Amino acid sequence: MPYLQDISGCLSGRAGADGLASGTLETVLDEAAQALETVREWHRSGKLPLLALPAKTDDLEDCRRAVRALLRGASDVVIFGTGGSSLGAQALAQLAGWRVAGRGWHDPESPAPVVHFADNLDPATMERVLHGLDLKTTRFLVISKSGNTPETVIQMLAALDALKHAELGWNIEHHFLALTEPGSMDTNAVRRLCGLHDIPVLDHDPDVGGRYSVLSNVGVLPALMFGLDPEALRAGAAEPLQSVLDGRPPGECAPALGAALQVAFARSGARTTSVLMPYSDRLRLLANWFVQLWAESLGKNGLGTTPIAAAGPLDQHSQMQLFLDGPNDKLFTVLTLEQANIGPRIDDAYAVDPLVGYLAGKSIGALVDCEQRAAIETLIRRGRPTRVFHIETLDERAMGALLMHFMLETIIAGQLLGVDPFDQPAVEESKVLTREYLSQM
Repeated sequence: MPYLQDISGCLSGRAGADGLASGTLETVLDEAAQALETVREWHRSGKLPLLALPAKTDDLEDCRRAVRALLRGASDVVIFGTGGSSLGAQALAQLAGWRVAGRGWHDPESPAPVVHFADNLDPATMERVLHGLDLKTTRFLVISKSGNTPETVIQMLAALDALKHAELGWNIEHHFLALTEPGSMDTNAVRRLCGLHDIPVLDHDPDVGGRYSVLSNVGVLPALMFGLDPEALRAGAAEPLQSVLDGRPPGECAPALGAALQVAFARSGARTTSVLMPYSDRLRLLANWFVQLWAESLGKNGLGTTPIAAAGPLDQHSQMQLFLDGPNDKLFTVLTLEQANIGPRIDDAYAVDPLVGYLAGKSIGALVDCEQRAAIETLIRRGRPTRVFHIETLDERAMGALLMHFMLETIIAGQLLGVDPFDQPAVEESKVLTREYLSQM
């Protein structure tokens, strides 16, 4: 397995009275056995296509061909999509270096295009995108499972109009690629627009929900743009899934153990918040992806816990004061990496300096390593239950394993809580009102 999960900092033996008693956790683990059997049955029957994605290969050549065509002659690619149609892809892009401080994805010496995720609808941002880029060499990837996401549809319409106004309508089909579920041009707006403009379309599996779609072509297309290996990503995802399919008891199955831990604390009423805190710039957007996955899947019928994305060491100077000395209502999950010997090493000559001498001869990775270990130990000493994931090598295999772990953990937690982790009924009300308000303008 590309990661190790350590829950000892959540148990009473180490976290004291604020930790879980072993009997409490065992009770929930016993319940998780049935949840695991349900997941295995879904895999056998094909009821949950998400579980077949790690072994899937027949879509990759189509994805590669589509990306090659889209990127031909491109200086920029703008990806339209929101929520699950974007957050997972952004997490993968960051693995490749996108939005990592000090290193923009675009290398001026490289012919690779600059990729922009327009995931939040903002009129000022769209003005800058459509008027600040060279539309002759800009391409657009449109991702909407239903094909009717209003934020994505209006972005697509605006881009189509901008190209036409720039007198580029004659080859508009070369500027776009769309990804949406199969359907009629009478019911799917993205397919309708693609049909009217001869824009190529790939099928989004209608049985893979947006927030669970990162291992499908929704994530593969952007991953290929960033030079990532989708086979390795899916191979990594197969590893935590296999621990479920092998029939191991819940306590020996990392996703089931994580789900039981979260649910046991949630039921106690003392832990209403779940914090995910990676100690790596390349995992910060993974935490954002987790926030949607956990919140939208489990926040139903008054149940669920509130997810928070944090980042180390940054939040040791931001949220950590609250984490350590504020309400003791949080369960922490900290993602750590092997970093002790990584990064610039400070000259030994500074050893005599009274202020910076303690850093002499140390690498930047050594400081981060000590900070992540100190943060974990301090949280536990303060009675803040803390689970630790340790990742030896952060690559596509490890990322795939983490993505699948948290999807399985969420699905199993939903069964333990008695909620459907695949729907989102409450948000439909605001969508209806938005259309009503728009019709009155």
